[in-house]
Amino acid sequence: MRTKTTIFSKSIVIACLFTLTMLSGCASQANKDPLEGLNRGVYKFNDVTDKALFKPVAKAYKAVTPSPVRAGFNNFFNNLGSITTVLNDLLQFKFANAFTDAGRFVINSTFGLAGFIDVAGMDNIPLRKEDFGQTLGHWGVGNGAYLVLPFIGPSSLRDTTGLVFDTATSDPITYTRNIGEIRLANQLRGGQFIDKRTELLTATDLVDEASLDPYAFTRDAYLQKRASLVQDGLVPKELIHDDFEEVDAEAREK
Repeated sequence: MRTKTTIFSKSIVIACLFTLTMLSGCASQANKDPLEGLNRGVYKFNDVTDKALFKPVAKAYKAVTPSPVRAGFNNFFNNLGSITTVLNDLLQFKFANAFTDAGRFVINSTFGLAGFIDVAGMDNIPLRKEDFGQTLGHWGVGNGAYLVLPFIGPSSLRDTTGLVFDTATSDPITYTRNIGEIRLANQLRGGQFIDKRTELLTATDLVDEASLDPYAFTRDAYLQKRASLVQDGLVPKELIHDDFEEVDAEAREK
């Protein structure tokens, strides 16, 4: 009974968020950031919290953990994310990509020891990431208002809807929680957060150093990158912050 109630509640939340996205998509086209005052407050909270807690933890993790071990955990979490990617490939009718991404997941989950070794990458099978926010964008749903989420950071009304949907439907960490493995779920979620924050160390330093208004810089870079992802990279190169592309490449090499 409890499980059915939980599923029903999640369905209601997803339906409400989806409806809200549809209603606000057109209204926010003229102003991509109608909630700027609120967003800047959340951004400031995130920035203070990050500098006091999350960034030092990420730096310590990077300092004490050998690079091959960090790469292994990064591969593991990327492999878990492949389930979400495959589902959204199917929802976008990208069946060839779904087949390739499912094969990547199977190869890494077996020969790659639960994904810790990126065997598929060694065979030049690309790592693609799709989420429900991209799926909504693929089918014509606009961004809606730009949002800054506590602890999570840049998002939009559409992408927040996508995050809720993906977390409820295709996230293996959520599944471990649903079957009662609360401690394991918390450990996995914490590890995932630290892994992601470590990846972004160089990028956040760049934002702080390169911009007079880090909030606006982050907002514009996020919206441009999401536009590129929705269109499978067809957004003109000049619209994307090249600095972020270089930082991403540098972070992956380390």
